[in-house]
Amino acid sequence: MRFNFDIAESTEDDSRRSLTPKEDVQWVPLQTHPVFTTTADGGGTAATASASAGGVRNILAWDGASRLYYWDSNQQCLHRISIRLGEPDPTSVVAASPSKVNFRILDKITCLLIPPLKYCLKSLNFGKGLLPLRNEYGCQMLPVLRADKELNFVVNKISINRNGSALLLAGSDDLCVMYLYGRSSTKENAIVCRTVSIGSQVYSSDSSAIRILQVSWHPYSDTHVGILSSDSVFRLFDLSSGVVQPEQEYYLQPVEPGRSRNAASICPVDFSFGGDHLWDRFSVFVLFSDGSVYILCPVVPFGSVYKWESILEIYSDAHTFGLKSAKSAAVNNSNMAISWLEATFPEVAQEATDRENLSTIKAHSHALFDASLALQGPLRKVCHGGEDEDLAVRGAECEGRAVSFLYNLVSKDSILVTAWSGGQLQIDALADEIQPVWITGSAPRLRVDSFDHIRGIAMICESIPAEHSIVKLDQPLDNTVWLGHPPPLLRLAIVDLALPRKTEGSSLITMFADPLMPERIYSLHEGGVDSIVLHFLPFTSQINGKDENIKTPSVHPVLSTCQGETSSSSPSPLSGFASLSDSFGYSWVVVVTSTQECVVLEMKTWNLLLPIQIDKEKPIDMEQQKEKDTPDIISKELLSGPKSVLAPQASPNLRSISADSIEGRSALHQYFKLFHENYVEYAHKVYFELKHHGPQLKRIIDDQHARLDEAQQKISRVEAKQPMLDERIDHAVQRHNSLEQRLQRLRRLPGAHKKPLSRAEREFKSELDQFTGVELDALRSSIDTLGARLKRYTKSSKDNLTTQRRKIPGRNHVQDAQISQLKSSLEKLSLLNSESTKKVELVESAIKTVESSRNKTILS
Repeated sequence: MRFNFDIAESTEDDSRRSLTPKEDVQWVPLQTHPVFTTTADGGGTAATASASAGGVRNILAWDGASRLYYWDSNQQCLHRISIRLGEPDPTSVVAASPSKVNFRILDKITCLLIPPLKYCLKSLNFGKGLLPLRNEYGCQMLPVLRADKELNFVVNKISINRNGSALLLAGSDDLCVMYLYGRSSTKENAIVCRTVSIGSQVYSSDSSAIRILQVSWHPYSDTHVGILSSDSVFRLFDLSSGVVQPEQEYYLQPVEPGRSRNAASICPVDFSFGGDHLWDRFSVFVLFSDGSVYILCPVVPFGSVYKWESILEIYSDAHTFGLKSAKSAAVNNSNMAISWLEATFPEVAQEATDRENLSTIKAHSHALFDASLALQGPLRKVCHGGEDEDLAVRGAECEGRAVSFLYNLVSKDSILVTAWSGGQLQIDALADEIQPVWITGSAPRLRVDSFDHIRGIAMICESIPAEHSIVKLDQPLDNTVWLGHPPPLLRLAIVDLALPRKTEGSSLITMFADPLMPERIYSLHEGGVDSIVLHFLPFTSQINGKDENIKTPSVHPVLSTCQGETSSSSPSPLSGFASLSDSFGYSWVVVVTSTQECVVLEMKTWNLLLPIQIDKEKPIDMEQQKEKDTPDIISKELLSGPKSVLAPQASPNLRSISADSIEGRSALHQYFKLFHENYVEYAHKVYFELKHHGPQLKRIIDDQHARLDEAQQKISRVEAKQPMLDERIDHAVQRHNSLEQRLQRLRRLPGAHKKPLSRAEREFKSELDQFTGVELDALRSSIDTLGARLKRYTKSSKDNLTTQRRKIPGRNHVQDAQISQLKSSLEKLSLLNSESTKKVELVESAIKTVESSRNKTILS
C-alpha cells in the first residue's frame, strides 16, 4: 500500500480550509532531467576506468513502479528520480525535477498522528509515493542518497529488490547493500542511508583474490542475494539474519580433480535463477567459461514464499510419475524429492481440510543429512546420429569464450541464452523438465542454533559421470523421467550480432528480458543495444495447436554507439540500461552513456510477433503486373485501324454511267456514306484520342528526354574517368606482374617447399590458440583463487586451533581429526596448484617454440 501526498507552498488561510497538501513539482522529459544534463565534463572518468577493468556496467535500476535509480560514480551518490509513464502523451516518459517543498502542512498532520499510527505508516512504507516526503519524525526524503560508509570500490552494477526497500551496489571485489528506507539522516542536502557490506570476510578482504562474477536478488525473496565468485562457489546470503556468513554455500565441482581437459571447464562465468515453472523455480543455472551449463536443484532460500498451487503441482507430479515408475532409480529419486518437499513445506503433508484456504506457502529450513545436491550437467543438446560430441555443448559458429547467461521463461518454454565473446548468442530451449537430484553418501555441513534449527548449510556439488551421454533425437524421453538425467537442450538458433573485431580483447555482452513481451531479449554490448525477438517456441507452439517449422529469430538494432562506420572508430561505452513498461501495453528503453547522457526510446510491441504472410503457391507474374500498372495511352480499337467495309455490289456497266446522271449520283452518294460512317468517324476518334492524351504523351516524352540527358551525362563522366581508369588498370597490371615475380623468387627459397600441417598438427595448433585465448586466463584465475583459499583456510585453521585449545584443553582427538582433514584438503589444493602450474609452463614453452620457429622461418 502506498500513500501519495501532493505538497505545495501554502498559507495559514489555506491550511484552515484543507489539510490536504498540494503539488508544486516541475515534470520534464526524462532525457532532459538535470541529473543527465549537468555533467558535460568528466562524466566518463569512472566509466572509462571501469570499462578498462572489464565488464559491461549497468548502474541504472527501476523499481517496477514509479522510481528510477541512477548511481553517480563521480559524486558517489544515488539519484532517486520519480517518473511517470505515458504522460502527457501515451508514448512519453517524464520525471520530477527538483523543487523547493514546504512541509508546514505535513508537520501539522504528523503532529496530530498518535504514536501507534506513526508506526503503522512506517510499516506500510509511508512516503514511498511519487513525490519526496519526510521519513520518521519529519526528516525530508530528498532525491539524492549517500552511503553512510566510504565505498572503496568501483560500482559496476546496481539492483533493487522486489519491494524497493534495498539496493545492491556491486563491484568486482566488494558488495554492499543500501537500505533506502528506515534509519537515515540528512547531510549536505542528501539522505545518508544505512549501508552494509555483504560477505566481508570472503570478498572485501585485502589479501583475498576472490572476484565477484555475478550477483542477483532471488525472485522469491526480498532479503536473499545470490553471489557467484571466482572460487567456484555459489553463496546465498540472507540479509535479514546476517550479512557476514552465507546462509547456503555450494562448492561447484563440475569435473573430478585431475581429470580436467581444459581450465575453462572449471571457471564459472555467470548464473541465473529459474522462473515460475515446476522445478525451475528451485533451480540455479551456472555457466562456465567453455560454454557448459549446469543446474543446481533444489535451492530454496529459508523463509521464501511460493504459491500453494505451484508446490501442490510438483508434489502431485512426483507421486504420479515417480512413485509409479517401473524403474527403481526413478522411485528412489521421487521418494527423496517427496521427503524434501514435505520437510520444506510441511503443509503439503497435511489433510485436505487443513489447507483449503492456503494461497501462499513459506519454505522452512531443511537439508538432507546424508546427501548433497548433484551438479547436473553439462546440458547437451538433442543431437542427430552423426553429430559431433563437442558440438553437443558448444555451437559450431560460436567463437571465443562464454561471457554471460540469461534464463527466460516464455509461457511453457524455458529459454537459455549464452553469449560468447565472439559476438554470438546461442539460444536453446529445455526439451524436458528439470527434476531434483542428490548424491547420497556426501553429507553436507550444517550450522544450527541452540534450538537445533538449521541456520546455514554448505555442501560440495559434484557432477555424476554417468550422466555424460548425448541425447539422441529419436530417443524416447519418457524413459528418462525421474532417472536423474539432466534435461537436454533443443537448439533454436545461433545469432551473430556482427560486432566489430577487437584485437586487444573480447566482446562483453549483457542480456536482459523484456518485462512486457518475454519473447524479446535485449543485448547490451560495447557497440550499442540490439533487440532479438523469438518467433518459434517449441512447447508453446505445440500447446497452441500450431504445426510450424522452426523460424529464425529477428534481430533489430535499437541503439548504436559507434561514431562512424569504420572499424577504427571507438564506440562510446554504455553505463546503464533499463526496460520500462506500463499496464497499457507501452514499452520504453532507457539507456545512459558513459558521458551521463540519457536516451529514451519507445519500443513497438503490437504485431511484432506476426510474420509476413506470403502466398508461395501463386507466384507473381511480372509481365501481368506491368500490364496492370501501365495505363493504355491509345485504345486497342483505334490501333487496329478502321473496320474493313465491303464495297456494295455494282452493275457491270457502272463505268459507262456518267457521274451527272441519276444512277451515277446515287452510286457516289452510297460510297460517300460508307466512307463517312467508317473513315471519317475513325479520324474523329483518332483526333479526340490524340488531343486527350497529348499532355500525357508530352510528359512521357519529356521524361524520356530527361533520362536521355542523364544517360548522356553519365556517359560523359565515364568518358572523363576513362583515362584515370586506364592508368589504374595499367598500374594494377604492373603490380600484378611484380607480385608474380616476387612469388617466383619466394618459391625458389629452401623453406618454401614445406609440407602442409597434418591433422594432428592442426589440432595441436587449434589447442594452442585456445590456450592463448582462453586457457591461460582461466589458469591464472584458478591459481590466484586457490592461493587465496589456501591463505584463508590456513588462517582460519590457526584461529580455530587456538580457540579450541583455550576451550577444550583435554580433548585432543577432535583437534587431531580436524587437523588431519585440513592437511588432506591442503594436499589436494597443492596438487591442483602444481598441476595448474605445470600446464601453464607447458603452454608457455609450446608458445615460445612456435614463436621461435616462426621467427626462424621469417629470417630464412
